[in-house]
Amino acid sequence: MKSFKVSNDPHFEEKLVDVVGLYFNPPVNALVLSADEKSQCQALDRSQPSLPLTKGRCGTMTHDYKRDGTTTLFAAIDMVKGKVIASRMKRHRHQEWIKFLAKIDAETPPELDVHVIADNYAAHKHPKVKRWLTRHPRFHMHFTPTSSSWANVIERFFRDLTDKRLRRGAFRSVPELEKAILSYVAAHNADPEPFRWTKTAAEIIEKVGRAKLALIKARQAASDH
Repeated sequence: MKSFKVSNDPHFEEKLVDVVGLYFNPPVNALVLSADEKSQCQALDRSQPSLPLTKGRCGTMTHDYKRDGTTTLFAAIDMVKGKVIASRMKRHRHQEWIKFLAKIDAETPPELDVHVIADNYAAHKHPKVKRWLTRHPRFHMHFTPTSSSWANVIERFFRDLTDKRLRRGAFRSVPELEKAILSYVAAHNADPEPFRWTKTAAEIIEKVGRAKLALIKARQAASDH
């Protein structure tokens, strides 16, 4: 069974067209960054050592584990070059988001405008964040529709990080986890490959329209019973 959730954002189409437009046609003399935080990255250590992959036997690991703390990864991916700017922090409040924006500001060419695609997390829209943006006019925020994390490309990078490095790992401390995360980012940046967006806004809007119609029919069928 596949899962989905139709966005009820009244500005869904407007936001989607804006974000997808940046993916397909990034502005001249500007950077387009897809950014977010991956919170609650857990340092998990298996209760017993894993058994390695051998001929005739899959690699194995215990089903249970010990929790050794958490960290939050802030990351932004350059939609043209594929390079990732990353930072790990203990929390993910507006204060940490401002620190991450400042890191982006310090690590990108000052003559370029910066278009940041982010979700609707309250910390991204905090009054102090808005004041920071006012003082840094080269930054332009673009928000994905609510309940549409799939529209933010950085989520694809987070998925790869989880699947390729974290899920099968064992980490006995938060520093060990953070070292593994930053090593993965460094390896990615050594030979970066951008994620290519392929669906137009019109195609997505049509698909969402079909999903909404199917949802209406399902509700009507349920009410008839």
